[in-house]
Amino acid sequence: MAQTPTEIIEQSDQSMRGDASYSELTMRIIRPEWTRSMSMKSWTKNQALSLVLVTAPAKDKGSASLKRDREMWNWIPNIERVIKIAPSMLGQSWMGSDFTNDDLINQSSIVVDYTHELVGEESFDGVNTWVIDAVAKPDAPVVWSKVRLWISQTSYLQRKAEFHDEFDEKVSTMQSFDVKTLGNRMVATRMEMVPADKPGHKTEMITHAAQFDFAIEDGFFSQSQMKTLR
Repeated sequence: MAQTPTEIIEQSDQSMRGDASYSELTMRIIRPEWTRSMSMKSWTKNQALSLVLVTAPAKDKGSASLKRDREMWNWIPNIERVIKIAPSMLGQSWMGSDFTNDDLINQSSIVVDYTHELVGEESFDGVNTWVIDAVAKPDAPVVWSKVRLWISQTSYLQRKAEFHDEFDEKVSTMQSFDVKTLGNRMVATRMEMVPADKPGHKTEMITHAAQFDFAIEDGFFSQSQMKTLR
């Protein structure tokens, strides 16, 4: 039986994160005049819980972002403050990158806060993909009014995504490359986020290691843990 667009989106979300995930990443912020790199670790559980910890460089080390359900907090160690991220701030840049707070910590909302429509099939990076429009439900607490997704017909990985604002203007494009097996799953190990209106700007996210589907307590995803993780 053919899958519905929503079933494809759900399987894609599951294939990328599983019931729990851990990954080690490098983020490279690329600008016309300079490039900056940050190392980080990321944990997720189901669709409700995620935690990202910056491990380098020294000036950002220990900074962390926590999501529980629809709430998000940032821990800024050099001022020893937890800052609650208001819904209006979800569209703002995360750590000066081209990823927003929402992109980094709220990926699962594409499953629950959007309706899904299959608009075609295309080849991307030599792989056949479904092209699906995810349109925000009325009153959904989301940044993007529409996300167009290119999802692999074999691995179910998101290979490309275009993010649109409430005026249907394209704000940024994500593309993923270098699919490898990590933690017994297929993982797109290089992700690029490119803003539509800033020539020469992009942010790369490189995944070096990943594990999936292990036991982790809900209590791990807490403000106290965010402050003490290393």
